[in-house]
Amino acid sequence: MSAADDENDGRTTERVVIRDRRKIDPKGGQAKDAGKAKGQATVGGMHRAADPEDGAPASESKPKPAPAEAEEPKPALGAELESLRGELDERTHDLQRVTAEYANYRKRVDRDRSVAAEMTTGAVLTALLPVLDDIDRAREHGDLVGPFASVADSLTAVAGKLGLVAFGEKGDPFDPNRHEAVAHQTSADVTEPTCIEVMRRGYTLGERLLRPAMVAVADPE
Repeated sequence: MSAADDENDGRTTERVVIRDRRKIDPKGGQAKDAGKAKGQATVGGMHRAADPEDGAPASESKPKPAPAEAEEPKPALGAELESLRGELDERTHDLQRVTAEYANYRKRVDRDRSVAAEMTTGAVLTALLPVLDDIDRAREHGDLVGPFASVADSLTAVAGKLGLVAFGEKGDPFDPNRHEAVAHQTSADVTEPTCIEVMRRGYTLGERLLRPAMVAVADPE
């Protein structure tokens, strides 16, 4: 700023000089800021900040974030965990019981099925025993020859595959559980009750006795 005489009243006043360093844009006609700080004007060699009313946006104050609400305390996990463990143990015991019952049921069904199959096979073979007796008598008399011999051998083989086992031979010790004694005599040639003659052979199917052997027994003197 400089001192000068006022031409109107002769008083000495201080003249205010405003220096605007902005340049006019030749294309848009708008002033461009050439200063280091945008929106500042020079008054008396001093810089002042631009007024928000001049068009410069005022710094907006951002609201502070509200403090996070205190989290609610979580329920105790110990009691819930113990409850879940108790339910798991109960379900495990139920599963084990059902598994054991099912295993016993399967065993019982398999056993019943096996017994039913054995009984059915035994019934069929029992009906064939008279035919096998006729084959034995024909073999003893020498009549089992020709095609009849082949049929008899095939029938005997099939019965053996089904589990039929014949027993009862001369010289076997007498067993009242397996032999049916129809004649008794004494003999000095035996030291215990012995089958000296077999009139009809006996048959078994597995552990099952289908028919006892009909024999004559000699007791020691």
